[in-house]
Amino acid sequence: MIKKMNRPAWFLVPYWTLFAIFIVLPVLAAVVLSFTYFNAIQTPKFVGITNYIELVTIDTVFMQYVLSNTIKFALIVGPVGYILSFVVAWMLAQISKVPRTILAIILYSPSLTMGVAMASMWKIIFSGDSKGYLNALLMNWGVILEPIQFLQSPQYLMTIMIIISLWSSMGVGFLAMLAGVLNIDQTLYEAAYIDGIRNRTQEIFYITIPSMKPQMLFGAVMATVTTFQAGAIGVQLSGSNPTPQYSGQLIVNHIEDFGFTRYMMGYAATISVVLLLLVYFLSKVTFKLLGEKE
Repeated sequence: MIKKMNRPAWFLVPYWTLFAIFIVLPVLAAVVLSFTYFNAIQTPKFVGITNYIELVTIDTVFMQYVLSNTIKFALIVGPVGYILSFVVAWMLAQISKVPRTILAIILYSPSLTMGVAMASMWKIIFSGDSKGYLNALLMNWGVILEPIQFLQSPQYLMTIMIIISLWSSMGVGFLAMLAGVLNIDQTLYEAAYIDGIRNRTQEIFYITIPSMKPQMLFGAVMATVTTFQAGAIGVQLSGSNPTPQYSGQLIVNHIEDFGFTRYMMGYAATISVVLLLLVYFLSKVTFKLLGEKE
């Protein structure tokens, strides 16, 4: 018996156990509940694909606001944050160890304190009264005559959400890219310059990026997942769910609205399945673009 258990595969048992409990089972439960009417009190009632039909044909908020807001938010924050993470990681790799470590900690810390930062700093900056930093600055300069309700205005809320998300986009993907740049074999650069590379731009595209494909892929997947998981930003800034005129309403907010405010758990599970499929599709596209062909 001891000999049979003395295999490397047994070391994966704890991982697969936790993966099944916290990932596989919740996903399967969401898929099953998406075909039911469930109010969190009574026994789920099977309704077939009714929830999916209502999501596409009846839920005008989802089709007109939530889906478009989420795609717009993801298409801006995801790629821009991803490129920004690589550029900053490459720039930090060019300086010495001590200042690089300090700057990396400073840049990474906003991704750890997102809720606190929004509650304390950003709401003060964009406060709708004359004491808000931005309003006070614009009024002192004579740009505006009265305060603007930035966090309650559909015109500005999404833009502010994007700015804050980019500010906190230096997460684990950024650290992975920094590690990737620092671990590139320096002899590759020497050989490249002998072979004809003449500037830093060619160095980045021909040596740096191809040498850190795994880190680039990891950063892209993390950017995709974290972007589509975003939801607390608009709610915490505006102080309401749904956000003013649904201007900052993302798919996660729509799930929380139906699941924990209206207690329509079956319908909320349907929306979560759509979100899962959307993230899965974009992750597959990311793997096709950045993954190794082997």
